[in-house]
Amino acid sequence: MKVAIYARVSTDEQDASKQVSICEEECRKHNHTIFKIYKDVISGASTSRPEFNKLLEDMRANCFDCIMVTKLDRLGRSLQHLLSLFTEFEKKHVHFIAVTQNIDTTTSTGKLQMQILGAFAEFERNIISERTKEGLKRKKEGKRGKDQKPRRRRWAKKPLDYWGGPKRGYYFGIIFALAINTRFYGVVFKS
Repeated sequence: MKVAIYARVSTDEQDASKQVSICEEECRKHNHTIFKIYKDVISGASTSRPEFNKLLEDMRANCFDCIMVTKLDRLGRSLQHLLSLFTEFEKKHVHFIAVTQNIDTTTSTGKLQMQILGAFAEFERNIISERTKEGLKRKKEGKRGKDQKPRRRRWAKKPLDYWGGPKRGYYFGIIFALAINTRFYGVVFKS
């Protein structure tokens, strides 16, 4: 089986050679032929990566049979992006192997794992859709949030609590003036 190895690191300080060596060892174990090694230095959140884009072009040209990575998160961090990739892999009859996570779509167990992942993704999309529709409905009804009341800040009624409030300078001035003009001044400042 012809295998394309994909390795990705997020920063220049990191090294992708460990990922590549793990995948090469796996290929030697199972007598797979390495078609090409693709390495990217870019965040996994980005869906457009130069080497990964080349890998997809080669996959669409049927240059290899399998894509191998060390971990699933090397391909991407978004579940929707991963599922769209796996759908494309399936259409092109390209298998996927994540070496350290024992995901291998050449086996029935690996295919089951991908189907379960797809079911969870569909569930997540449905939940998001339901919440969005519910929020739009509540907005039309003029309701806000869970308690349907606008939130406002209330200051405590105790005199000492006003020190942190919006009129703290005003209250400090009153207390200071009272202290100077009363016996309190003598107790505080002359003792």
